[in-house]
Amino acid sequence: MRSPCFVSRWPPPMLLLLLSPWPVWSQSSATATSSGTPGLPHCPEACACAPGGQANCSGRALPAVPAGLSRGLRALLLDHNRVRALPPGAFAGADTLLRLDLRENGLRWVHARAFWSLGALQQLDLSANQLEALAPGTFSPLSALRSLSLAGNRLARLESAALGVLPLLNALDLRDNELAALAPGLLAGLPALHALHLRGNPWACGCALRPLCSWLRRHPRPAPEAETLLCVLPGRLTLSPLTAFSDAAFSHCAQPLAPRDLAVVYALGPVSFLASLAACLALGSMLTACRTRRHCATALGWLKGPRDPGPGSPNA
Repeated sequence: MRSPCFVSRWPPPMLLLLLSPWPVWSQSSATATSSGTPGLPHCPEACACAPGGQANCSGRALPAVPAGLSRGLRALLLDHNRVRALPPGAFAGADTLLRLDLRENGLRWVHARAFWSLGALQQLDLSANQLEALAPGTFSPLSALRSLSLAGNRLARLESAALGVLPLLNALDLRDNELAALAPGLLAGLPALHALHLRGNPWACGCALRPLCSWLRRHPRPAPEAETLLCVLPGRLTLSPLTAFSDAAFSHCAQPLAPRDLAVVYALGPVSFLASLAACLALGSMLTACRTRRHCATALGWLKGPRDPGPGSPNA
């Protein structure tokens, strides 16, 4: 006699799911939630995070850098917001950040310590803002930086101290600013630079362009781009291409001091000042001593000199 069919068969799958304990459901749900953004345990507020550690905060009218930046963040997109200033430590906690986009924020001020925690940053875009000056040491902490865009700002001068020494920087975009020349020593601190974008600046033909023209000769550019790099001669309305100036064109300019010469000047300057000060003090002491001795001699001569004879003396 056969056993009933419902005893020999396995229970339906739906029945097994219904009889399974509820903690399994909650655990699987929690696992799915945490695996939604691998490598980014905490997504910044008002941002949308994606796998790979990218936080998209673009176009959200943010007035400041969002709080809650943490390790695991690889890319932070803050373009098209209202971040007008970057205070010290603006990106604290994001020490693994590789890409930072701050385009079109109306940014006007960047503190010298705003990027201090971004030693791993490789790409920084500050284009289409309102920056007029950069404090010394602004980019010095970014030793791993490879691409920097400052295009579309209001920079009239870019000091070498602002960039510092960036050994890995290979692309620098300075288009559409108000630069008439580059500060001496700026390009010397960028040994890996090979892509330099300069169009849209009022370059002034003069001795200040000598380092830039020398760099352009060592790094030839395509003909269309080279023809658009023009400078204005002082007192004239004629334009000249920067690539047309050879080293002989700057023969009348004073040669800049070499680093060794600068070191000698800086070393001898304080020494010569102290020596001059010591000589002046010694000379003053000698003059004072001479005057004192002369005064003493006069006084002693007056005391030891002959006195006038009185009326009852024999010589009277």
